[in-house]
Amino acid sequence: MIRFLLKGLLRDKSRSRTPVMVVAIGVMLTVFVHAYITGFMGDTIEMNAKFSYGHLKVMTKAYAENMSQVPNDLALLDVSELQNKLNKQFPGIIWAPRIQFGGLIDVPDKNGETQAQGPAIGMGLDMLSGKSRENERLEIQKSLVRGNLIREPGEALISEQFSQKLQVNPGDEVTLISSTMDGSMAMYNFRIAGTVSFGAESLDRGTIITDIEDVRQALNMYDAAGELIGFLPDGFYDDEEALKITQNFNAGYADSSDEFDPVMKSLSQQGNMGQYVSLLKVWSAYISLIFVVAMALVLWNAGLLGGLRRYGEFGVRLAMGEEKKHVYRTLIYESVFIGIAGTVVGTAFGLFFAALLQKYGIDISGMMEGASMMMPSVIRARITPADYYLGLIPGLMATVIGSMLAGVGIYKRKTSQLFKEMEA
Repeated sequence: MIRFLLKGLLRDKSRSRTPVMVVAIGVMLTVFVHAYITGFMGDTIEMNAKFSYGHLKVMTKAYAENMSQVPNDLALLDVSELQNKLNKQFPGIIWAPRIQFGGLIDVPDKNGETQAQGPAIGMGLDMLSGKSRENERLEIQKSLVRGNLIREPGEALISEQFSQKLQVNPGDEVTLISSTMDGSMAMYNFRIAGTVSFGAESLDRGTIITDIEDVRQALNMYDAAGELIGFLPDGFYDDEEALKITQNFNAGYADSSDEFDPVMKSLSQQGNMGQYVSLLKVWSAYISLIFVVAMALVLWNAGLLGGLRRYGEFGVRLAMGEEKKHVYRTLIYESVFIGIAGTVVGTAFGLFFAALLQKYGIDISGMMEGASMMMPSVIRARITPADYYLGLIPGLMATVIGSMLAGVGIYKRKTSQLFKEMEA
């Protein structure tokens, strides 16, 4: 019987081609929109994680309470020993020490007098050892506008926008004026190796990036770091896994009252990122659900109308002695075949367009000017395992339910009524 039904669908294009196309379009849009939402909102979280919060962050308890002020006088000491301990306790997680600092960048003229000054937000990163992969993580090579990456001690990168404001170029020397870990004044000279542009206003306004060893020397923070940033093995933030790791680590210091003992926080426990992570979970589900329901209703009605148009055919089949339940079953079987075919085709096209958006992206840097929130300047989709089966809900289930409702009329009407509809 299945072979007979398939032959009927293939030979009668009015019963197969149009329904399959409708199902395929609905499934394609559902899969593509879900991948788009997951990619855009997920990239925003990952960008904030890479530059500021990490998936996990270890700091002293006192530093954590005043984290927004970046109090380097409350920084972690003996960072190398702590990092080795973390590597053993949580294998697979990549840890990188960082020092965030603020200060003034002073640009001297040829006589050594101040030519220009500007406030800067600095990041001391492990740029030269090659162990923490900070260059790759922050995509500094791709963000380079002029000059070179940091190749030796004493070099620094500044944002392109900041360099134009201060009128400095790669090769020029500048002086960082800041405060040491002990609270005294610090002055340290850097040579500009290159300029970068990350496409985020909050970063491009006034950022300086240096090797962490230079910052330690400038701020008297030997073997110290404000933060140890951790990143999960798969490269994407998983809130449940991150919370389990933080609970495991913090349990070892639960009975300690020393404010300089380390404490670990997940990304969702820092600043307002918890609200955004919750928003990602809720809105990703809500938006996808709304779109799935909308497409399900369209395909439901398509199946319903397709069944109603065939009442004349059903009348002939009943008149020839075919049982109602058999007619009803064949209607359901046909809708299953159509739903499967449409779902496969729609999922394939949806994944294809999502893959294109994931690879090439859409540049929205022109819309990001003046934005205070750190968001990616290129919108990209992200294909997840859910995208491979999400189309089954509107593509198969809705089509079958629509046909089931349409077929109920077969039982409610008499054969004579179906004949009259056929004659009309």
